[in-house]
Amino acid sequence: MRCSEAAAAPRTRTLPMLAVASEDCVLVASRCSQFALPHRLPRCGKIQFVTLRIAIGRRVFSPSWLMTVAAALLFVAFISLGRWQWGRAEQKRVIWDQFARGADVAQPLATRPLEQWLRFQHVQLHGRWHAERQFLLDNRIIDGAAGYEALTPFELADGRWLLVNRGWVRFNGHREQLPDVTMPAQAQNALPPEPGAMISLRGRLDLLPSAGLATGRAAPAAAGPWPRVTSYPRMDELAAVLGHPLQGRVLLLDPNEADGFVRRWQPPGVSPDTHWSYAIQWWCFAALLLVLYVVLNTRRLPAS
Repeated sequence: MRCSEAAAAPRTRTLPMLAVASEDCVLVASRCSQFALPHRLPRCGKIQFVTLRIAIGRRVFSPSWLMTVAAALLFVAFISLGRWQWGRAEQKRVIWDQFARGADVAQPLATRPLEQWLRFQHVQLHGRWHAERQFLLDNRIIDGAAGYEALTPFELADGRWLLVNRGWVRFNGHREQLPDVTMPAQAQNALPPEPGAMISLRGRLDLLPSAGLATGRAAPAAAGPWPRVTSYPRMDELAAVLGHPLQGRVLLLDPNEADGFVRRWQPPGVSPDTHWSYAIQWWCFAALLLVLYVVLNTRRLPAS
């Protein structure tokens, strides 16, 4: 039917899921996207939604529209949260697998760019410390105790610089009294003339810790005494304060190496199993929601 025909001779049609409650008002719908109204438009009553009723034996399932919309929104939210946690678990599984593979025999770093190595790769390098300028990573927690992680510059034999994370030191309760992270004098010597006598280090290649959802990111101070405290810094910020370009990776010093502190290296964040359990919990909430939706909206018919 054309729209013009519908306007000229309106015919009453049933509207899916919508009804008009009025004794003197008839709403006419045509096949087109417009509604045809009578020439004389009387006062209409209130619009009411048609309720769903499904009879099963002596019981009837008749949910309200408000509960249906709320249940649908919650169901979609629970399913989405479960999928998000499952995706996080897959990402963490890749990181944890990389950490496990990085426990292999230390590979010589040579002149290969650090960015070409896999994360957590176990490497061996040669060079010298520059321990007169160090950074303290703030807000590092071990066993519930607050502390710092000491980042010490290390110059490779080919002239490249990178930061070595020498481990965790406890916060002494006073911000103005920083922990002592100085190194023995023999560890600060320059490169000796004999290449075979160079200082050798072993550790894992990693990235600087990222803030994520945490707050309190602070770049190191541009001036002042060393060591300088920083929280979730970027590598370019550290290089600018240090006054020398830095490689994009840091070295997590092996626990059996000298001149370090507490070193219990683990992959960042919680394990993949935790995220998988969270995903299953969200999906269980979605299933429980469906059960409650059906039970709370099912009524027993009165005996005739």
